[in-house]
Amino acid sequence: MSYHVFGIGNALVDMEYEVEETFLTENSIEKGLMTLIDESQQQELSAGLESTYGVTKRTGGGSAANTIVAISQLGGKAFYACKVADDEGGDFYMKDLQKAGVTTRLDRASYQGITGKCMVMVTPDAERTMNSFLGITSDFSVDELHLDELKKAEYIYAEGYLVTSDVSRNAVVQARKVAAENGIKTAITFSDPSMVTYFKDGITEIIGDGVDILFSNEEEATTYTGKDNIDDAIVELKKLTGTLVLTLGDKGAKVITDNEQISIAPVKTTAVDTNGAGDMFAGSFLYGVTHGFDLQKAGDLASEAASIIVSRFGTRLEADEQAHLRAKYC
Repeated sequence: MSYHVFGIGNALVDMEYEVEETFLTENSIEKGLMTLIDESQQQELSAGLESTYGVTKRTGGGSAANTIVAISQLGGKAFYACKVADDEGGDFYMKDLQKAGVTTRLDRASYQGITGKCMVMVTPDAERTMNSFLGITSDFSVDELHLDELKKAEYIYAEGYLVTSDVSRNAVVQARKVAAENGIKTAITFSDPSMVTYFKDGITEIIGDGVDILFSNEEEATTYTGKDNIDDAIVELKKLTGTLVLTLGDKGAKVITDNEQISIAPVKTTAVDTNGAGDMFAGSFLYGVTHGFDLQKAGDLASEAASIIVSRFGTRLEADEQAHLRAKYC
């Protein structure tokens, strides 16, 4: 085993902005969701954000990428399969993953096009709203999977955002098939309420006959199942997974298996930016389960790591934060 987790997902350069609620209203942007936009829309939105607010932070992003980076920062071994263009954004993205200790093959490929970008707009209530131009990552395919590396992993992890593209969704399905043939466990995240609202059939396809771990928040759970309360949603989702990890915001989380339901306490903090919190929770949890933690300890680590992320801007742990979590849990 060379990797604890092999991740597949979109490669997006995140541009974070602190905005007022009025900006979302005036630009008809749906708050709290990820919305796909085209290149011209991205350029227009970016120009408006730059002139009004300026960039707060620029980082390599993408849901699964954030999760894979978290695993690496805590001391795990991780590989990320993704697609960037041969442009400044792609070079920035590749170096960002390398700096975080994540293995990729981005240095061996050169694609003409535009690297994807995500405009992350954070309102004063700490809610994140995302408008994403996928760029070349919309063509992420089986060719970028690097299945020889996948076969060296303990887990494969895929983000729900990949269902928006037929070719990318097929890549997830094929990767899952290879994982099953090689005894590799599967973890999936719904990623965003918009994915289970507008792409439910695609989500169902990548879940297939079930996964080992499914990550969901409360809104995603009730939306996907069509249930009006979380308890009924849990019953339905549990049919799809061996372990259901349900994040509940400032109420903590629940980890549900066939034999038990574990409550994960929240770690008190003042939320400034919720962007990346769920990704960090998933990464820390996966680090735990691949390093011999029981589910309670893995959940406690994930809860504290996520609380750190929401307390300030940015989706990555700083060196002192990594050291604190390793000393306490690892």
